[in-house]
Amino acid sequence: MDSLQEEIAATAARLVVEEGLEYGGAKRRAVKQLGLPARTALPDNDLVEASVREYIELFCADTQPAELKALRELALVWMQRMQDFRPHLTGAVWRGTATRLSDVYIQLFCDDPKSAEIALIDHHVDYEPQTVTGFRGEPVEALSLGALCRGLGEVVGVHLMIYDHDDLRGALVPDAQGRVPRGSLVALQNLLQEGST
Repeated sequence: MDSLQEEIAATAARLVVEEGLEYGGAKRRAVKQLGLPARTALPDNDLVEASVREYIELFCADTQPAELKALRELALVWMQRMQDFRPHLTGAVWRGTATRLSDVYIQLFCDDPKSAEIALIDHHVDYEPQTVTGFRGEPVEALSLGALCRGLGEVVGVHLMIYDHDDLRGALVPDAQGRVPRGSLVALQNLLQEGST
């Protein structure tokens, strides 16, 4: 069973890196591509992330670091613009597994959930409101937009996920491996200065 989980994770990792799929969709598609029954147990996200890191190291080591830096610089711009709403970067751009096909996910912790949307309207930013799954599995409002990423020379999806200010307290608890699942504006600036992945 372990080798099957690893095979699904490796196939999913390829889909994540080459097609920009999210982990859930990549795992389901991997099961289908491998001709496995739909009810096959899926690997956890930690195994998929480890496979993504291996894939990047093997096949993208020459391009991915520059792509990640460009995406982090774009995230920094939007976090600075939205700094009144306690922005925290999350997802592949924060974890260091992003490629040019990855979107930027920024979580905003607002006193008033409508205030971030009003800020975008005031600055004439076109966005699309939608509902996404939050970090506790709950539905969360997101303001999605396309932004030019200068380092990549293309438009990248930026998703501003709206949380209540009180949600920030539990949001910074490290995961099972001791990693912080999201980073503040200062934490991102430190990553960019260090050149960390």
